[in-house]
Amino acid sequence: MQHIHAGKVRDLYEDGDSLILVASDRVSVYDVVLPTPIPDKGALLTQLSNWWFEYFSDVPNHILSTTDVPAEFAGRAIRAKPLKMVQVECIARGYLSGSGLKEYQRTGSVSGIALPPDLREGDSLPEPIFTPTTKAAQGHDEPITFEDVVAQEGREVAERLRELTLDVYTRGAAYAAERGVIIADTKLEFGWDGDVLTLGDEVLTSDSSRYWPADEWEPGRPQRSFDKQFVRDWATSTGWDKEPPGPEIPADIVAATRRKYVEAYERITGREWR
Repeated sequence: MQHIHAGKVRDLYEDGDSLILVASDRVSVYDVVLPTPIPDKGALLTQLSNWWFEYFSDVPNHILSTTDVPAEFAGRAIRAKPLKMVQVECIARGYLSGSGLKEYQRTGSVSGIALPPDLREGDSLPEPIFTPTTKAAQGHDEPITFEDVVAQEGREVAERLRELTLDVYTRGAAYAAERGVIIADTKLEFGWDGDVLTLGDEVLTSDSSRYWPADEWEPGRPQRSFDKQFVRDWATSTGWDKEPPGPEIPADIVAATRRKYVEAYERITGREWR
């Protein structure tokens, strides 16, 4: 087994014809890895993602096994097919928040999609929208339009990416709503397994999505979240300039963040975290 890539949060190993994807306890905000890990984060996100991959069993995905991994990575790793990744971050939004909110406030649209006037932070959109971004090797991903995806990937592939992204988001958000969770938006990644467009990376985790408790949803203000937005907000409150190195996370923020990941896992899966 050969270590071939270290991402902000994941490590990638080559093992014969397959890959071992390992989720660490590192936490990244504003594309900077903070120096303090969140205990169990890698295992929580891996197992939540695996649960969703099984839920979306009708969508081709990259998982070969969730158990056939080296013992030292058990619970936080999967064995996966190598994919030729599409160089687009596929984002679906059902609510106005984050970078989508900022773009809407500047232009009245998100990724070229015009939205109704006078929407507030946290408002539900008339229908979910596909708001892709670039997939930057370094630095920040930048918003692009659907027509930009067409220019890069061709219309047929662009339409399929949009269709798959909105389908996974819409079905996942409907299920989560039954569990008292709003999934405001999510980021998906796809790649090619031969000529089959295949879901890779992770799916509907509380790192790749905004999770809000439905009973506390109140448009017009920031929402309480089950995701790493909590850490982002704390990091911003320190006056940090969002450039490396990031600040050390205090013990109380670490513990609160872990509790949020656990609550998201338990609400969605209906399983008690160990």
